[in-house]
Amino acid sequence: KRSKITPASLINPVVKAKSTEQMHRFTLIVKPALTTNGEQGAGLPDEFALIQNYPNPFNPSTQIEYQLPVDARVNLTVYDMLGRQVAVLVNEQMRAGYYSITFNARNLASGMYIYRLKAGSTVINKKLTLIK
Repeated sequence: KRSKITPASLINPVVKAKSTEQMHRFTLIVKPALTTNGEQGAGLPDEFALIQNYPNPFNPSTQIEYQLPVDARVNLTVYDMLGRQVAVLVNEQMRAGYYSITFNARNLASGMYIYRLKAGSTVINKKLTLIK
């Protein structure tokens, strides 16, 4: 006989079984991330990253996320497929952490574009598609 899984048993894995045959097979343990000083919290990223924009394709705006493991000079720029700069989204010194920015391409033509993150000595490129 199989034990019945209830929402309470999923949230609290220490729910007592009705008999010894109804033991839980799995235990879910969730630990919050640690900050750089060892305290519980969101923590800092392990590496520089540029996340694929969402939504993609988009019209007229999209979210671009990036993460910095250390403080760095950040340049986030959008280029057309001919390599011409069409927008500068970020150009400043930033603290380590997670970031999200909205790119509004209302004044641009439909097509594919490249967005580039330069942070410290790291350069990461991704493609995005604007459909009007």
